[in-house]
Amino acid sequence: MENNRLVDQYISGFPEGTREKLQQLRSLIQETLPEAKEIISYSMPAYKSKRVVCYFAGYGKHIGFYPTHSGISAFESRLGDFKYSKGAIQFPLDRPLPEALIREILLYRFLECQ
Repeated sequence: MENNRLVDQYISGFPEGTREKLQQLRSLIQETLPEAKEIISYSMPAYKSKRVVCYFAGYGKHIGFYPTHSGISAFESRLGDFKYSKGAIQFPLDRPLPEALIREILLYRFLECQ
């Protein structure tokens, strides 16, 4: 429960539009991976089974989603025009989250972390 409060605090520190997008991503992760534990790691919200499945963070113009290198490389061909690196994807605040893709990445990473 303490971790949930810490994630609440993390999200509350952002402007309204960013908070809404962060909460949307948080809810999506919780719905997709109800058995994953919500934690703070590297000063970011993270979700863990036996290992960390993903992290996320808020920024001025985007949400950073961190499904680690394997989560990026397995879905690289489907990331389209989203900016990404070997461990992160940037979801601009002014675009809808690609929920179906995020769910697939989460499930892939969850299975990998078992």
